[in-house]
Amino acid sequence: MAVSWTIGTSPDANLTNTMLDNAITELNPKEHPIIHSDRGCHYRWPGWLERMNNANLTRSMSKKGCSPDYSACEGFFGRLKNEMFYNRSWYRDSIDAFIDEVDSYMRWYNEKRIKISLGGMSPLQYRLSLGLTI
Repeated sequence: MAVSWTIGTSPDANLTNTMLDNAITELNPKEHPIIHSDRGCHYRWPGWLERMNNANLTRSMSKKGCSPDYSACEGFFGRLKNEMFYNRSWYRDSIDAFIDEVDSYMRWYNEKRIKISLGGMSPLQYRLSLGLTI
């Protein structure tokens, strides 16, 4: 389940910090998940590290060119591209329309898209079945 996301035209510190801040507010005090990311500079700058430390989160960054630590994320982005992006032409769409489509996909993925590995439930339904909060 994607806990939080931000969408923008530049991958910068503000974009990633906003996403992390939003994700942290969704966590219960006893939840301290591992955060998987690539080695982008916005995941290594002091503001990001401070947020991670304050929330007692663990960073996981694979070595360059090797992504097993965040393979679930890579798989997710592959599904997003196959299910949402590649099946249509975006030539005539504005950036705002595209951002709206990505946001809609993310909500659909979390709330409606069933996964066999989750017993035929959506990620949200699965979390709720385990007694976990959203």
